[in-house]
Amino acid sequence: MPQITILSHQEIEHKIKRIAYQIYETFVDEEEIIIAGIAKNGYVFAEKLANELGKIASLKIVLCEVFIDKNDPFQPITTSLSKNDYQNKGLILVDDVLNSGTTLVYGVKHFLDVPLTKFKTAVLVDRNHKKYPVKVDFKGISLSTSLQEHVQVVFENNTSLAYLSN
Repeated sequence: MPQITILSHQEIEHKIKRIAYQIYETFVDEEEIIIAGIAKNGYVFAEKLANELGKIASLKIVLCEVFIDKNDPFQPITTSLSKNDYQNKGLILVDDVLNSGTTLVYGVKHFLDVPLTKFKTAVLVDRNHKKYPVKVDFKGISLSTSLQEHVQVVFENNTSLAYLSN
């Protein structure tokens, strides 16, 4: 099966802008929020959200990179910030694609060890094939796919694409 584009660069930009406004509406009463992106594409998506949010909101935005072994999520999870840096703050855990929910659920578990004022999740593509009961608060698109299909988001240079393949 050839690659089928499911989100063009312009569509991804629109989704980022919409999600940024949704985040701002949810966290408008916070002075500072943490946008925690799961390493690699989740972090790139988090950077894009933070950039867009910075254009519309006066709150302080702090980026955090979350390192999870996607092949073995039982391994210790680390972040670029210490727990004190995000304690008692609003936090959004971000990834590019929600596949089985494993990565996101273990990421959520990590942050539950620290008191937060608000905790939300965001993904660009929600595949609707989850092993775990993970609900995404902010999503760009929901997509029903077969288990054999693969969704990939590519952030390269100034171009972003999401596509479906076998």
